[in-house]
Amino acid sequence: MRGVRGDGLVLGLESSCDETAAAVLRADGTVLAEAVLSQLADHAPYGGVVPEIAARAHLAHLPGLVRRVLDRAGTTPAGLAAVAATSGPGLIGGLIVGASFGKGIATANGLPFVAVNHLEAHALSPRLPSISPQGLGFPYLLLLLSGGHCQCVAVEGVGRHRRLGSTLDDAVGEAFDKSAKLLGLPWPGGPHLERLAQGGDPARIPLPRPLLGRPGCDFSFSGLKTAVAQQVAKGLDETGRRDLAASFQAAVAAVLADRARHALAMLPTATAVVVAGGVAANGAVRAALSGVAQTAGLPLVAPPIRLCTDNAVMVAWAGIERLRLGLADPLDHAPRPRWPLDSLAA
Repeated sequence: MRGVRGDGLVLGLESSCDETAAAVLRADGTVLAEAVLSQLADHAPYGGVVPEIAARAHLAHLPGLVRRVLDRAGTTPAGLAAVAATSGPGLIGGLIVGASFGKGIATANGLPFVAVNHLEAHALSPRLPSISPQGLGFPYLLLLLSGGHCQCVAVEGVGRHRRLGSTLDDAVGEAFDKSAKLLGLPWPGGPHLERLAQGGDPARIPLPRPLLGRPGCDFSFSGLKTAVAQQVAKGLDETGRRDLAASFQAAVAAVLADRARHALAMLPTATAVVVAGGVAANGAVRAALSGVAQTAGLPLVAPPIRLCTDNAVMVAWAGIERLRLGLADPLDHAPRPRWPLDSLAA
C-alpha cells in the first residue's frame, strides 16, 4: 500500500448503528482478528435501535474490543500501518465515537487515517480475496439490501459508484422487520420471519409485487407491508402465519429479482451480480438473485453470512482499497449521518 509503513496491518472500526466491531487485516486482505459485539439485548425492549443507547454502548465497549483484536492479531497500535473507521452514513453519535477513537489511535502513532463510507465498505467487501479468490473486476452490479438501504449501484471503481435505482419509500430490511412485527415476531424480525416461512406455502396468500415489470430499477415496499397488515387484521392461525411469512418473502424475492434484471440491462458490461447488506443473508433472496445472475451468464457474489451484517472486516478492507490508491483523510474529517455513495470521489 502506498505510503503505509510496517507490515501493512490495518485496524478497522465499525460503529454506525447497533454493532460495535473491530478487525485487523493484512494489506493482502488476510483477516488476522475480528470481533463484533451485538447490542441486540440493549435495544430489543424498545423494538428498534435507540441512538443514545447505541452511542453509549459503543463508547463503553470499543476500547476493550480493540485491545482484544490487537492481541489476537499479535500486534499493538504501534505495529499498525493505518486505521480505518466508519465515518458515515449512520447514527451520528456512534459515528463520532468510532471515528474519534480511530483518529486518536492514528494521531498517537503517526498513522494514516481513512474515513470509510459504510456503504462503500459493503460495496467493496465482495472483493476480499477470501470471497473472490480470482479477483472481482469493475464494473459490477451491487444490490445493497439492508434495514436502512435498498439500492442498485454500478460499482465502477473505488470511490466511483453510480446509483441506478433506490427505494421510493421503505428499505427492504425495514419491510422485513415491520412485517415480522405484525406477525408477532421479535426484533430484529428478518431472521425470525425467514424461519417462520420455512414450511409455509408461498403461493397461498396473494400479495402485491410493487413496481414489478416497470421500467428502471427503483423499489417500493410500503404497499407490500400494508398488504401484510391487512392479512393479519383478518386473523391468522399458525398455518396462516407461516403461509403469510412465506408469501411475503416470495414477493420480496420476486421484486428484487425483477429489479436486478432491469439493472443489468442498464449495466451491460457488468462482471458480476453482487448482493450485500443484512438482507443478503436471506436464503430466498439469494436464490432469486442467483437465478438472475445465472440467466445473464454472470456469477452471483455474496459475502458469507457473518460479513453481510455490519462488521469491521469490510471497513478495514475498504480502507486498504483506498490506501492502495494513496487515499487517506485529514483528522478533521467530520462524520456525517448522510453520505451518499455517488458523492464519493477517489
